[in-house]
Amino acid sequence: MMSFVSLLLVGIMFPAIQAKQFTKWICTIFHTSGYDTQTIVSNNGSTEYGLFQINNKCWCRDNQILQSRNICDISCDKFLDDDLTDDMICAKKILDKEGIDYWLAHKPLCSEKLEQWHCEKL
Repeated sequence: MMSFVSLLLVGIMFPAIQAKQFTKWICTIFHTSGYDTQTIVSNNGSTEYGLFQINNKCWCRDNQILQSRNICDISCDKFLDDDLTDDMICAKKILDKEGIDYWLAHKPLCSEKLEQWHCEKL
């Protein structure tokens, strides 16, 4: 149920995204976090948090990297709860500044052959 709610909220947050881009988001979130809001991944000296795997070097603050740029002005642990509002606001900032290729899973796994991720099959 949480997966469906997560996908629905992503759709609401990004209403301007057309069907193909929404499908890319579904695929990217799946390969990034497996739709698990509590996913934490350590990666080359930094940590990525939550559904969108938001990095603590630039986007949020934690006790691991004290000099984080904290562009989203939020504690990283907020990305681990079931309230996706703050996650989506930060993900939108990332999308606006970096584009969808910020999420490394997107390009190799979600840029082509998206038939299995179409919403009508969910």
